[in-house]
Amino acid sequence: MTDTPFENLTPDFVIDAIESHGYLSDLRVFPLNSYENRVYQFGIEGGDPLIAKFYRPNRWSEAQIREEHAFSLALAELEIPVIPPNSNAEGETLFTYGEHRFSLYPRRGGQAPELSDLDTLYRLGQCIGRIHNVGKITPFVHRPAVDLQSYGIDSRTYLLKQEFIPKNLIEAYSSLTEHLIEKMQEILTNASYESIRLHGDCHPGNILERPDSLYIVDLDDARNGPAVQDIWMLISGEANQRNIQLETILEGYEEFCEFNYSELVLIETLRTLRLMHYAAWLARRWHDPAFPLAFPWFNSERYWSEHIQELREQMFALDQPTLTGKSY
Repeated sequence: MTDTPFENLTPDFVIDAIESHGYLSDLRVFPLNSYENRVYQFGIEGGDPLIAKFYRPNRWSEAQIREEHAFSLALAELEIPVIPPNSNAEGETLFTYGEHRFSLYPRRGGQAPELSDLDTLYRLGQCIGRIHNVGKITPFVHRPAVDLQSYGIDSRTYLLKQEFIPKNLIEAYSSLTEHLIEKMQEILTNASYESIRLHGDCHPGNILERPDSLYIVDLDDARNGPAVQDIWMLISGEANQRNIQLETILEGYEEFCEFNYSELVLIETLRTLRLMHYAAWLARRWHDPAFPLAFPWFNSERYWSEHIQELREQMFALDQPTLTGKSY
């Protein structure tokens, strides 16, 4: 992969790509906040603006992108509040222009949800339960899983082979992550859970709240995995607060899909894996010019010291009592 995969993605290129599919642009093109891919809002003469998403080359295969599209379209067909890609007259959702693959989406306004509001959490639980009720029918065939290998072991291996971690911190990182992986392997081996199709990255930034609705957006990280992966990022605070929040989410969730409470033991493992994966993701993308600009604090001794401290805290958290999803 080139170090600058989006170098030729100029406003003129974006307009030409869009107009190649019959749209007439009003020449208003606005980049939106996205780093893994490139996403633009563009105006249409005589119509509502659309969103164009240009995929990072070599990240997902064509089969993996199409599988994500098929999942979101199936959800939308059931009036589950996701935003699927637009289809052309032939039913195609994935397009190519030059060397870039892209898809088009309707624009939906909204803001990040207020997760301190229990009514909002209840509604989110309902949405996620409806998604999982479809997701559990059959797993993804082409997309990977949220698992120890890809999120933990591969991340650790990559970082130790590169020159990102300061030399004086390598031993601390190596030893700590080795023990974390051993502990997480034990937890995962003893846990009982089903691997289903997930949103995969269900954090507040991927949720749009409007006065009359909630939309769960951007299924780009959709993978197979335990249902709790789409829930744990929505809770925070002390244990009692998290139990209240979790209970509220699951109350809404179980209106549409049964939840396996034994999965709750996986929450801190999934949090640890996300921390490890995120650090490796930044390192893997560091040669993309957008990343040093957006994440200037990365690749510093302070960052790695704080990251190691976070992982130490996770080692402690993995041994703490599991949340119950009950506030009493």
